[in-house]
Amino acid sequence: MGTTAPNPRRITMTPAARRALDAAARLFYERGIHAVGVDLISAEAGVTKKTLYDRFGSKEQIVVEYLADRDERWRAFLAERLDAAGPDPRERVLAVFDASRAWAAEFSPKGCSMVNAHAEISDPAHPAHPIITGQKQWMLALFKGLAAQIAPEEADSTARSLMLLHEGALVAHGLGVFPEAIAQARDQAAALLG
Repeated sequence: MGTTAPNPRRITMTPAARRALDAAARLFYERGIHAVGVDLISAEAGVTKKTLYDRFGSKEQIVVEYLADRDERWRAFLAERLDAAGPDPRERVLAVFDASRAWAAEFSPKGCSMVNAHAEISDPAHPAHPIITGQKQWMLALFKGLAAQIAPEEADSTARSLMLLHEGALVAHGLGVFPEAIAQARDQAAALLG
């Protein structure tokens, strides 16, 4: 399904670390990464700040874990839907949009967590930056692989168009610009693929 992001340093999750990560994930997504401090995370998770720093080492590492975990969950969610779509590459492209619509309804009412995180973390030196950009590179590679099965000579162009439709729909959904943005992008993708 394409390339993967560089492997960030990850920690072993203890029950306290998992509680902290779950609290951080909810808070980061709802309020923004910069707006949430370790005091709030520790209070919400019912752990001490010392425990947070002992497990994660820094807030940056909590952000890495949050985004890497979310990326892994998205990839697994998408893989199930791609498997269910069968071998036809057109159906698999449309399954990406269907999966995004289902994911957004269940997990992302405020838009794509990677796009939202990039609005706060644009510095390539931040340890979470490769996770954010890596997911989007992976999505482009996925679209390119599927497009190559449909029209190999136009794979690059088609993949980029699909990526623009997909990412634009995620942003429009998150901003609430108009209803059913992802469904409309799916329809446009179907038209593009013929």
